[in-house]
Amino acid sequence: MDQALNADLERPAFVDTAAMDWQASPSPSVWRKRLDLFGGEQSRVTSIVRYDAKSNFPEHAHPEGEEILVLKGVFSDEHGDYPAGTYLLNPPGFRHAPRSLKGCVIFVKLRQFGGERRSHVVIDTGKAKWKPGPVPGIDILSLYRHSAHPETMDLVHISAGATLPRREFPGGVEVYVTKGGFKFDGKEHKEGTWSRIPDGGEFGARAIKPCTFYRKCGHLKLTID
Repeated sequence: MDQALNADLERPAFVDTAAMDWQASPSPSVWRKRLDLFGGEQSRVTSIVRYDAKSNFPEHAHPEGEEILVLKGVFSDEHGDYPAGTYLLNPPGFRHAPRSLKGCVIFVKLRQFGGERRSHVVIDTGKAKWKPGPVPGIDILSLYRHSAHPETMDLVHISAGATLPRREFPGGVEVYVTKGGFKFDGKEHKEGTWSRIPDGGEFGARAIKPCTFYRKCGHLKLTID
């Protein structure tokens, strides 16, 4: 049966994942918290996923790609082991059999990367080089951008007391806080919160304490079938 959750891309969305209960997945040792969903089990979805120790999924394909940020533990597949802080983009057609020996938690986006000419991306963000942002106290680590596709993904770090200037985002912006917290429009975005702002909306952030968040921009004009 088809389902929908935060599926209207013209409306803002905000979720405190820490307040959510874990829900069962098709694997008895893998659990999830869905943040947005655009249909049934094989549809476009954004989730937080927890692998129990010694858990695994059978090998499967990703017809419209997969994006992963490892939040805790070590996520693995037959291609490698990916500790907390690793960013992965598995392009359309990529196949793997994911698992975790000691357990892990990951942020996952499925079926959101239509189009050709995408490469497999693996970034250890703990070793990658960050660059200064638009104002002092802001540092940015680019995760993905390609001239043939509209979206860009990065990690943003804001030092305590610093402010990321508010600006408009054509194509919208999506944010998941991995550490610390910030305020935007009077609302606290703490670790584990996810928010989405529609095409043409504005976003900025003032750090409550040092914080880091995943940011995806320019992707919310995509048609959902």
